Amino acid sequence: MRQRLTVDAYTEGILAGDRIILSRAITLIESRLKNDRQIAGKVLKNILPATGRSLRIGITGVPGVGKSTFIEVFGKHLTSLNKKITVLTIDPSSKKSGGSILADKTRMENLAHDPLAYIRPSAAGLSLGGVARNTREAMLLCEAAGYEIIVIETVGVGQSETLVRGMTDFFLLLMLAGAGDELQGIKKGIMEMADAVAINKADGKNKTAARQAVDEYRNALHLFPKSDSGFTTRVITCSALEGTGIPELWELIEDYEKLTAHNGFFKRNRQSQNLEWMHDYIRQTLEDQFYENPTMKKSVKVIEKSVSEGKELPIAAAQKLLNAFLKTKN
Repeated sequence: MRQRLTVDAYTEGILAGDRIILSRAITLIESRLKNDRQIAGKVLKNILPATGRSLRIGITGVPGVGKSTFIEVFGKHLTSLNKKITVLTIDPSSKKSGGSILADKTRMENLAHDPLAYIRPSAAGLSLGGVARNTREAMLLCEAAGYEIIVIETVGVGQSETLVRGMTDFFLLLMLAGAGDELQGIKKGIMEMADAVAINKADGKNKTAARQAVDEYRNALHLFPKSDSGFTTRVITCSALEGTGIPELWELIEDYEKLTAHNGFFKRNRQSQNLEWMHDYIRQTLEDQFYENPTMKKSVKVIEKSVSEGKELPIAAAQKLLNAFLKTKN
């Protein structure tokens, strides 16, 4: 195993924008080893003053919408404006093997070779919603390394949207044309979270259908309550294949940033997200301590058998285990 660097070496390398050390630091924060977690905590504390200056964008969409292609074209547009961009992608992990394909660098080959871009795929593991448990920390490291825009790509439509929305400033929902039937199947909550809806693949024969989809989504959004940000959710068309609509989308995002910075929502939202992060960490840490406790490991196996055979109610069994865990802490 590669030797870990010192806390100072990690800190200095990140602040200098060293991509190799940045990658090693993200690997460090993803580690479950106790010593690594201690070093990671010190590194994060050191780089904290250099964080919080980027624009954080969450991007999600239905399967087949072309998220990776869109992000690559969007990213190349941003780098053409001389902006440094990080793309943090979350790859779903197998529940059986725990493995993950981590193929996003292959899917975004042109962006991956751009000196102003940094792509980091991470395995979701078994974390809730398919969001890697250390995505927030990776985001801070990238900000400290000087990346101005952080893009987080979700696994897909589901619980991950709520989690990614809770760590980003702007949330983009990618959809396809022909939305008449699909619109009924979209969860209202996901539509409410979106700051913009982009109808992708609006090219060729799809242009007419894309324009119709814009009208359908705009009509649907009128039924939703006004956003706390004060920004009216926009619906636009774009084509990652032709590159159309991408500059307009970026202008829209800039308008959002200016408005929310002016009305104070941007800062309030970041503060709220930091508090939620703290509580998420408490929940995750307690869960880790429970399942890693040697006494509980034995007790869980015994009670699992009782529950699976129908001899004990799951809720009663859970309470028994929690009570036993609390006793180990006294």
